[in-house]
Amino acid sequence: MKDLAARIEREYENTSSRAREVFDEFVRLLNQGSIRAAAREGSRWVVNTWVKKGILLGFKIGRIQNIGASSPFQFFDKDTYPTRDLRLPALEKNIRVVPGGSSVRNGVYLGSNVTIMPPAYVNVAAYVDDNTMIDSHALVGSCAQIGKNVHISAAAQIGGVIEPIGAVPVIIEDDVLVGGNCGVYEGTLVRQGAVLAAGTILTSGTPVYDLVRRRVYRKQGDQPLEIPENAVVVPGSRALSENDEFSSGLSLYAPIIVKYRDQKTDAATQLEKDVR
Repeated sequence: MKDLAARIEREYENTSSRAREVFDEFVRLLNQGSIRAAAREGSRWVVNTWVKKGILLGFKIGRIQNIGASSPFQFFDKDTYPTRDLRLPALEKNIRVVPGGSSVRNGVYLGSNVTIMPPAYVNVAAYVDDNTMIDSHALVGSCAQIGKNVHISAAAQIGGVIEPIGAVPVIIEDDVLVGGNCGVYEGTLVRQGAVLAAGTILTSGTPVYDLVRRRVYRKQGDQPLEIPENAVVVPGSRALSENDEFSSGLSLYAPIIVKYRDQKTDAATQLEKDVR
């Protein structure tokens, strides 16, 4: 990969006549899952900046094309990022993209037994690992890293990030349940086994209050907001500390960790293998 990384770096800075050849090799490896926008190093997740540059190279060299010109539903996008041809991987890896209007963009990795319910959208350089369900009206944003056995419920949004190049994407580790209408944005890291109750919103500026461990989790410098393993997070609120007449009675949104997973939680969130 060092050779490809070096070629991506060169083409990103000074595009040559070989840029499309380099990009085609790059996006093929993205589709295979051989390269990723972010990788785990021990307990930390680190962004692969050269992969981000490769993605941006695709936008730089791509040309606008009319997709579906003979159809009443016409779309116009860069020819480097069409919808991904899933015919071969779907048959080999038991991937289900249920009819009804979902799109998976070129450069997305889908693991075995992934299910995508309609309508859903998976953007460029997302990585979706084995046995994960993406439910109706859900979004998996660019470069987001989704682990194994994850359930992304209806209308949930997993934010994306292509730029700035050094920004770490949203990471959802294995065995996480993301409830309906949740939003996980701005590089938030959700550790293995966590449960986000319906309507939970997590951003880089959102403090999360842990009632069990009596702690507050925040983004610290270049370290993202991190939800601990097996935490059960629900939407909540906290009163404004000011006591002036204007702010009296007002509250701010505050996600709250009310418990950590136990047998009751596991039973309520158990995934059915037959669905996959």
